[in-house]
Amino acid sequence: QVHVEESGGGSVQSGGSLRLSCAASGHISSTYCMGWFRQAPGKERDRVVGIDADGTTDFADSVKGRFAVSKDNVKNILYLQMENLKVEDTAMYYCATDNCIQFLRRPNYWGQGTQVTVSS
Repeated sequence: QVHVEESGGGSVQSGGSLRLSCAASGHISSTYCMGWFRQAPGKERDRVVGIDADGTTDFADSVKGRFAVSKDNVKNILYLQMENLKVEDTAMYYCATDNCIQFLRRPNYWGQGTQVTVSS
């Protein structure tokens, strides 16, 4: 059993910052990939960033230079620092994890999501 839980969402004005946290627990391998996805109303869920056990990251082009990710490998906590937020960043943000092969297809383990709302 794997449990994933996000926290840290909220409402900010354009140009503001937010930090999301994701805690994963249960039967998780230290080699698992973790990452953040987001889904805006009426749109598909897209990957924002993925990170592997070595710390290699893969950001979506839309957030490069504005978002940063860090991971506590001991506690399996993933952080997403979001800077210079834009209205188009408004979405439900989900944390997910799985072995990296499955992660790249579609992770099996998801959190419930945390809402990020950016106003102009």
